[in-house]
Amino acid sequence: MSLPSPGGLRRLAVSAATACAPRLVEAFRAAPEISTKRNTHDLVTVHDRATEDELVRLLGEAVPGSRFVGEEGGARGEPHRLEWIVDPIDGTANFAHGFAMFSISIAAAVDGEVVAGVVLDPVNGLEFSADDAGAYLNGERFGAGAAAGGAASAPGAESALSLVTSYPSAEALAVDGPAALERFGRLVDAYATVRRTVSGALELAYTAIGWADVTLGVDTNPWDVGVGQLLVTRAGGHYLGLFYDTLGPERRPAHLAPCYVAVAPGRTAPTAVRVLEETVTARRAAGYTR
Repeated sequence: MSLPSPGGLRRLAVSAATACAPRLVEAFRAAPEISTKRNTHDLVTVHDRATEDELVRLLGEAVPGSRFVGEEGGARGEPHRLEWIVDPIDGTANFAHGFAMFSISIAAAVDGEVVAGVVLDPVNGLEFSADDAGAYLNGERFGAGAAAGGAASAPGAESALSLVTSYPSAEALAVDGPAALERFGRLVDAYATVRRTVSGALELAYTAIGWADVTLGVDTNPWDVGVGQLLVTRAGGHYLGLFYDTLGPERRPAHLAPCYVAVAPGRTAPTAVRVLEETVTARRAAGYTR
């Protein structure tokens, strides 16, 4: 069976996410039952699991034999050229606390490379998607190659830029100690604004379109960045992914890198890059191998 084109995979991802969106809108701010996974900062609700199961069902029916990697259910299915990387609610803590900054994220990877996907914000009606032809907001092309519009005009100085990040998390503070707070302070000093929105997929989508200028991520997972990194590059931005276990050129797909800096089209962010490189270098020295 031949696989759908990247454009076809994008449309399938959009369709599945759109089908699941209404139930999340209905559940939002309805006091969902909350439990924890790794620690008190890592939340999950019944809606995470139910949404992932439904996405797997819909996408599995659309392309039989597909393999899935999801935040809640882990790996499902036998090895297959097509792997769907699913985060049913990216930004669960926001969803659980009534903060409208969360999304459904679905990436389609063919032979290990992400080629299409969607980040759907169901509350605000924002549908970011990407394929081999470009990046789209609610079906309209933006960024590189778009007929008109796209990302906002690029500010000149780094001090005029906005940065979004979830670093340092509580886990990062435990690992990096006071150095993490010093690095965060340098980011606050270097950029006009620094926001911690705790929704990696939307942070990258906002960077792709230019609503944010820079995103910095540490200790991310493929479902956090699978679609976002594609949106950034398809829109004409820059995505630097770093691994802990190599000092040489990166030869693995970008969505597998645990650390990254993403920069909107036309911007540069040397301070964020330095902070990321220092963090990765220190962790390599400490024996991190991911």
